[in-house]
Amino acid sequence: MNINPNRTKTSGCIVTYNNASIISECVESILKWTKDLDFTLYISDNNSTDGTVALVRKKFPEVIILENKKNVGFGEGHNRVIKELDSKYHFVINPDILVPKDVFGPMVEYLEQHKDVAMITPRIMNDNGTEQFLPKRNPTIRYTIISKFKPFKDYRKIYTRELEKLDKPTDIDFCTGCFFGIRTSVFKRLKGFDNRYFMYMEDADFSRMVRRRYRIVFFPEVFVYHKWSRENTRSFRGILRWFKSMIKYFMKWGWRF
Repeated sequence: MNINPNRTKTSGCIVTYNNASIISECVESILKWTKDLDFTLYISDNNSTDGTVALVRKKFPEVIILENKKNVGFGEGHNRVIKELDSKYHFVINPDILVPKDVFGPMVEYLEQHKDVAMITPRIMNDNGTEQFLPKRNPTIRYTIISKFKPFKDYRKIYTRELEKLDKPTDIDFCTGCFFGIRTSVFKRLKGFDNRYFMYMEDADFSRMVRRRYRIVFFPEVFVYHKWSRENTRSFRGILRWFKSMIKYFMKWGWRF
């Protein structure tokens, strides 16, 4: 099979909210490694007040900016781009992601070769070269709550599949929202993320909807860097948002231990 991912129309979207301090590095890394691809980058800005939009418009005129009138959250921010898309594959990207090499081409090629796979996520790395072990199993009470208590911290390793040697493409339950690719047709058919989640758990929820019909794959052959600060979960407001989202998730999918 002769596949040329360079000719496959691909898109990506970053949702921003007061990300002027980090957005340039993220966008530069993406544009650098997609200049030979048929790739369109969108930014869905949630009414930033720190000059994010002006900065992007000045430095990256090729980026298409959607300006939301208020902070609509992560999922709805990404959903705002759906009606604009005419791509075959679409990437959901956090503003704190850095792309060190061409990750889009290999991931698109894998999707082209595996028609039953709808979502794909690469290995996610810290700046120091260590891996971020992010959830790859569906959330449960044990994984999301009990694992936060020291005697049960190993539940987190089971949740993220950290103890397994995942060195080749592997089916997973839960695809992290910080960086993943999806068939645009599936993204549109499902109408994107559930807007009831402002932030947190929307990626787990969306993964479950996708897996009703398709496979989700962890693709460790490529990686991106994620400058994960967890600032939102270090504030009372962030913790409250996480707790509300978790309740919404379990009310929708069941309170499984």
